[in-house]
Amino acid sequence: MLTAFARAFKTPDLRKKLLFTLGIIVIYRVGTHVPIPGVDYKNVQVCIDNANANQGLFGLVNMFSGGALLQITIFALGIMPYITASIILQLLTVVIPRLEALKKEGQAGTAKITQYTRYLTIALAILQGTGLVATARTGTLFQGCPVASEIVPDQSIFVTVTMVITMTAGTACVMWLGELITDRGIGNGMSILMFISIAATFPSALWAIKQQGDLAGGWIEFGTVIAVGLVMVGLVVFVEQAQRRIPVQYAKRMIGRRSYGGTSTYIPLKVNQAGIIPVIFASSLLYIPALVAQFAGGNSGWKTWIEANLTKGDHPIYIATYFILIVFFAFFYVAISFNPEEVADNMKKYGGFIPGIRAGRPTAEYLSYVLNRITWPGSLYLGLIALVPTMALVGFQANQNFPFGGTSILIIVGVGLETVKQIESQLQQRNYEGFLR
Repeated sequence: MLTAFARAFKTPDLRKKLLFTLGIIVIYRVGTHVPIPGVDYKNVQVCIDNANANQGLFGLVNMFSGGALLQITIFALGIMPYITASIILQLLTVVIPRLEALKKEGQAGTAKITQYTRYLTIALAILQGTGLVATARTGTLFQGCPVASEIVPDQSIFVTVTMVITMTAGTACVMWLGELITDRGIGNGMSILMFISIAATFPSALWAIKQQGDLAGGWIEFGTVIAVGLVMVGLVVFVEQAQRRIPVQYAKRMIGRRSYGGTSTYIPLKVNQAGIIPVIFASSLLYIPALVAQFAGGNSGWKTWIEANLTKGDHPIYIATYFILIVFFAFFYVAISFNPEEVADNMKKYGGFIPGIRAGRPTAEYLSYVLNRITWPGSLYLGLIALVPTMALVGFQANQNFPFGGTSILIIVGVGLETVKQIESQLQQRNYEGFLR
């Protein structure tokens, strides 16, 4: 693999793309350490060092921002608004006929949907930025910190608006950097930035586990976590690459003296067809009741029940609810992202058929049957992988930013595989040996 990397850098076009991508990554990481105006940076550091600040309601967003959220920097919101906007637009495409028509228009329609995604990203950034500033001003962002209420010394309207505008501009800048990587670099820009954000939190999280350990100075816990991480990476790679290939035969057609068709291909149905989306949906949905309870006043019965059962990651009700939501959203997302009837109609239009299955409705029913069968193991796999941080909480007394959590491993492995495949394809175009042999 090192030889393949060396050959990649020897290829002029590929070297420019790799260096450009690395340059954007450096700019992104610098931005995650630049505090926004109006924040007392010393008090922020005191609160982060004083308590286990990562065990808050903002753990998922903090992970996607590379730790910038709790630092309250210009890139504090990271790419989370863009991810949320993309998911919302993808869901609305199934519901709103206008968006569905745009999706079928090809490149022009896709460009229009991308523009809508940008507008929605800015709107969500304003909303999330306002919420973050409000929690920072009231001291809710760092509960239990003695100087939490002094993070924003000047709480005037002008300073508050300036902070929200700065974070919104930072989100727009992150979105632009991601699109630059997609256009002029290697891989999908947003995925690369997500990869970098998560990977940036690994060293500190691993070292924290070593420092908190009791066996042999923490080295046994440290080694155990590394071993568990390697096993998880191997499992995720195996399942992410697994697919059910449905054979498709295209009939031979004679047009004049020339024959067309007669080829064989297949429809690849991945075991994990939904990807990481169900885990993000389930995590976000579980944050809502905890967030409502946090801002609600008094000690009502429903608030006490939520705080006792739906805010602690190691509680049985939380674990069961989280697992069920992941399984549900896996089936839900597969149902809206893959349309068996549309695939069957396209096959019939171009003379394709599945051997032993009649074209048209029987083909759609067969595809739906196979998809449901493989979605079950895929959804259970997602649920089990996502529960690894919970097991870490019990076994290692680790925080909820456990480095080898299910969400982080799924994203890192998925993005890593896709980026390597893109570099591999470009190397093969130039008759070089690639990464995969």
